Amino acid sequence: MIYLCRHGQTFHNREGRMQGQTESDLTPLGRAQAAAMAELLASQVQDPDGWRIVASPLRRARDTAEMIGARLGLPVEFEDRLMEISVGDWSNRLRDEVKRESPALLSDPEWAFKSPNGETYEDIMGRVSGWLGDQTPEPGRKLIVVSHGIAGWMLRGAYANLSRAEVIAQDVPQDAIFRLSGGRIDRIACAPVAEPA
Repeated sequence: MIYLCRHGQTFHNREGRMQGQTESDLTPLGRAQAAAMAELLASQVQDPDGWRIVASPLRRARDTAEMIGARLGLPVEFEDRLMEISVGDWSNRLRDEVKRESPALLSDPEWAFKSPNGETYEDIMGRVSGWLGDQTPEPGRKLIVVSHGIAGWMLRGAYANLSRAEVIAQDVPQDAIFRLSGGRIDRIACAPVAEPA
């Protein structure tokens, strides 16, 4: 079983800025979302013995994973293959700005894979599916994974053998987790979180 989490909201998320593999800190809302994921996981994983937490080393995922680890009493391991897609020359740029420069991107569901000097669909799917293939097979697998929006698409896609169109059509919530078990992907919502004052 895998419980897959996306990091909480970052300042770049809030600004509509492309992060890719650059760093941006969690906002107060993002920290509250991470705490909500930790509470939800504590209700799902009542006996953490034998479980591992594995996270992208990017700070937003690391900080989210460490909040979960503190709640469950588990250490966090870091894995480069779980990092977000590199968006190359678009890193740190506003999405709206890039879309104004390239209007065709507005209607292209694969826009994230077309950044100059960034990763392609095949690049990120290869590294994420390679990591998944290295893990203990079901039913012995006990993993909590903290990753990113597009990397999370890829992990779910690799797990359930989704088509490319199905991968790209998935949502990327910061207020829910996904349980990957028995060939199924189940979305589990966190308790609602209000933006801290």
